[in-house]
Amino acid sequence: MKKIINKPEDYVKEMLEGLYIAHPDLITYTGDDVHCLVTANKVKGKVGLATGGGSGHLPLFLGYVGKGMLDACSVGDVFQSPSAEQMLACTKYIDDGAGVLYIYGNYNGDIFNFDMAAEQADFEEDIRVESVVAGDDVASAAPSKEGEKNTRRGVAGIIFVYKCAGAAANDMLSLDEVKRVAEKAAANTRTMGVALTPCIVPRVGKPGFSIGSDEMEIGMGIHGETGIRRGKLEPADEIAEEMLAKIIGDIPYEKGDEVDVLINGLGSTPLDEQYIVLRKVDEILKREGLLVHKYYTGNYATALEMGGISISMIKLDDELKKYMDAPAETPFFKQM
Repeated sequence: MKKIINKPEDYVKEMLEGLYIAHPDLITYTGDDVHCLVTANKVKGKVGLATGGGSGHLPLFLGYVGKGMLDACSVGDVFQSPSAEQMLACTKYIDDGAGVLYIYGNYNGDIFNFDMAAEQADFEEDIRVESVVAGDDVASAAPSKEGEKNTRRGVAGIIFVYKCAGAAANDMLSLDEVKRVAEKAAANTRTMGVALTPCIVPRVGKPGFSIGSDEMEIGMGIHGETGIRRGKLEPADEIAEEMLAKIIGDIPYEKGDEVDVLINGLGSTPLDEQYIVLRKVDEILKREGLLVHKYYTGNYATALEMGGISISMIKLDDELKKYMDAPAETPFFKQM
């Protein structure tokens, strides 16, 4: 393992300390626990938005706390859920009487602890909490049918949910309305990824999985979860064709529909390669008659130093487009 760190057990704590030093105008922490990251700019009377999850995915999850997006993030160890107590501390800090909305990825540990925190907030603090669980990973399960629980993993597409919900909350909508917007964004978002290399959790000190130097795995999750197929590394254009076909085939589109697209690096993929994929994605979408309103490119949701990319797409209507365009500023996201 080659990493620029001190002790593996101090990895998350020291990372957070650096973030607070760098961005005191946007973020701070509560309860004397650096893992309870909150906004430095509370807005009176606004619905509070909280997320949480394991470290190792920077900028996800904590990187989207700031102005016009999230208000808090409970931070777990690398690839581990934060505790219910940390989530509750964040909830108490950001509540200002309008209630709190949890937005988090579809992982068992996060679901269990967020549910526990919501119950404690209700019974102990009289804070109303609602939840939206994002599950945008097309590769992880078949689409859920009417009335069925979504069993798909939450990956990079959750950023679109943060963005829309954050803008709706900033417009001072009610908790029920902010939840509706978040659910609408989640229902219209899909993601597909491809992994080329493994990553190393600092406390473990060795790769979490193995993959051949000439191989790729389509659909692998951001913790190394099994994808839909493994094979020889293919040219960028062929990878983009396969990934986008899965996304477009999973949600009804009509010619002329508008979308926002995120080309996301998983940790060690250069921007050069991300833009090579973007040019092919743009060609495919034009061929399909879909209109791209905006592209986002860069490292938005990573898996430590994993090689690979993901493509996320949100289908827009006038409401979601307005919220995607709204201003926001966080340590890792700025839109004026």
